[in-house]
Amino acid sequence: MEQDDADEALTELRERRPGPFELLQVAAGTGLAAYAVWALLLQPGFRRVPLRLQVPYVGASVRQVEHVLSLLRGRSGKLVDLGSGDGRIVLAAHRCGLRPAVGYELNPWLVALARLYAWRAGCAGSVCYHRKDLWKVNLRDCHNVSVFLAPSVLPLLEGKLQAELPEGARVVLGRFPLPTWQPVAVVGEGLDRVWAYDIHSGGPTGQAAPAPSSAFVPRAPDPQAG
Repeated sequence: MEQDDADEALTELRERRPGPFELLQVAAGTGLAAYAVWALLLQPGFRRVPLRLQVPYVGASVRQVEHVLSLLRGRSGKLVDLGSGDGRIVLAAHRCGLRPAVGYELNPWLVALARLYAWRAGCAGSVCYHRKDLWKVNLRDCHNVSVFLAPSVLPLLEGKLQAELPEGARVVLGRFPLPTWQPVAVVGEGLDRVWAYDIHSGGPTGQAAPAPSSAFVPRAPDPQAG
């Protein structure tokens, strides 16, 4: 084919509008790709969980991780992240001195990703990620708990936390607050807002009070940083 013919063919392709059948093919291909991502990354963690307890994965932002760490600053003891996703909060908490730091995640692909990030960060032997339903995790020896869950499951979570957590434990929630508990500290705005709750002998107590400004919180470590 001569150069002029090739240029004419390319121009024709650029100017030609796709027909209904072609648009349908594109839509079908896009839908198939989206389903493949769902089937590989998200669905495996939902198969054995009742529908009302299923929580879709949305990774925490850098600002959200910073806020979680600000509300755990100065504390010690075991940290557990319920629904740990790619493990970024567990890794950041370990680097800030909360040890042991443990994540529980039902999706095997996310557990593998979290372990990969920990290995790349040189912390593979220092943090733990378990593939386990968060509703079956025993929290009786946990002094620090991080949670990023959908609001639909938070009423059930309140009962689990109150029944299992020891006195003096702190629970930090991102995106959505517990429906009936009173926070002791709140940091951030909008979807980056994070709430802290303390467990006492009579159950969770406290009045809302602003925590130190997030402007003074050191940036959370990037889980993908080597």
